[in-house]
Amino acid sequence: MKSKRICIIGAGLSGLSLAWKKENLGHEVQIIESASRVGGVLQSKYIEGYLLDYGANSLSLRFQDTYDTLFQMGVMDHAIDADSITNKRFIVRNGKLVALPLNLASFFLSSFLSPLGKLRLLLEPLISRGNQDAKESVASFISRRLGKEALDYAANPFISGIYASKPETLNLANSFPSLFQLEQQSRSLFLGMLKKGNKRKRIPKTRLVSFPKGMCQLTELIASSLKKTSIRTEESVISVEKTLSNWRISTKSITGEKSVFVCDEVISTLPIQKSITIDWKNLNASENLSGLHQVTHYPLSLAYFGVDREKIKHPLDGFGFLVPEKENLSILGTLFSSTLFPQRAPNGKVLLTTFVGGERRPDLALATEDVISEVVREDLSKLIGLQGKPEFFHLKRWKQSIPLPDDKMNLRKQAADALSKANQGLFFSGSAFTGVSLPNCIDSH
Repeated sequence: MKSKRICIIGAGLSGLSLAWKKENLGHEVQIIESASRVGGVLQSKYIEGYLLDYGANSLSLRFQDTYDTLFQMGVMDHAIDADSITNKRFIVRNGKLVALPLNLASFFLSSFLSPLGKLRLLLEPLISRGNQDAKESVASFISRRLGKEALDYAANPFISGIYASKPETLNLANSFPSLFQLEQQSRSLFLGMLKKGNKRKRIPKTRLVSFPKGMCQLTELIASSLKKTSIRTEESVISVEKTLSNWRISTKSITGEKSVFVCDEVISTLPIQKSITIDWKNLNASENLSGLHQVTHYPLSLAYFGVDREKIKHPLDGFGFLVPEKENLSILGTLFSSTLFPQRAPNGKVLLTTFVGGERRPDLALATEDVISEVVREDLSKLIGLQGKPEFFHLKRWKQSIPLPDDKMNLRKQAADALSKANQGLFFSGSAFTGVSLPNCIDSH
């Protein structure tokens, strides 16, 4: 294979993972990153003895190929596993935390769903196949196959926990393509799962991991594994120009210094809001640029509380909890961060990470720190018995948070495919196109 000069725009998880793969194929890789650090949204901070993750709080490893890639990168030597108790997860029902069932026996005993809700769920194999509508929403699919109660108390909080959105907004084929395909291939979700399983080889037991310095260490480790790739930070891409034989990337450093890079291929992994700022020159099918920038996202704020363990009545014996919209509370959910990884809080203290805003309450995500702190304190007092005000409070706002896998994602993908097809050597990747899960970003090509 002939070696190529490849320029990757963006040093987030997608960009770094792509660089590692291209480097191992023998290509010459240049990464350009506007920030002073690698990692993108994977950011971690130590404040007053608490370790805070601003993006993903952990990495869920289910598939062997993802694990193998990280192992080859040298990442897994540094990974730490979450406490086994975090297999337990809670949902709020009637103002109380209810543990989600982990097996069939606990499903029948759990108050997670009513008896009628459980019966409707078990009738799923009798439900006829859908009409193969690729635009069907998650809400329509779940209510059709599993019932309204499953929608309200399973899908709704689950979607808010992953995407800070609502199941009515998300496209099923984009959000959960495996479920969409499973219905078309097997009719019944339950029977299809038992019969077929996932074609990708799973690791023997799903692992939930983080790193001693927080999730930012994941990208730092990948960056350090790159032996022949050049990473230029504090440098913004001004324009990308297609010439007759190659690509010209014009950049400007934080000090104002301008540079030009010539390459055979250019791969943009930028968030949509940053991609818009680039001047794309001489592109064929340039009319697709507007489709490329179609995106829906809502503001999301993360409220971190640090408190004495004795000031919380709940045992915090799990991953955390999610709040269904029907419960009429202000928060979306809370992670028991120091239960997940005890190193996240000083001895005798606990760290709670609470999510507010999203599609459900975008106004609250943008409220003042005092308002958010009080709203979170009130809900945590009701749900886990938090006593008094936290001794530690920190707020992280994401004014444009998660790019949603709604119908606009189809427009983005179609536009990206059209541009790549019409312009040899131009590619688009990153969470806006691959999905927001960390394995999706790692496994992207």
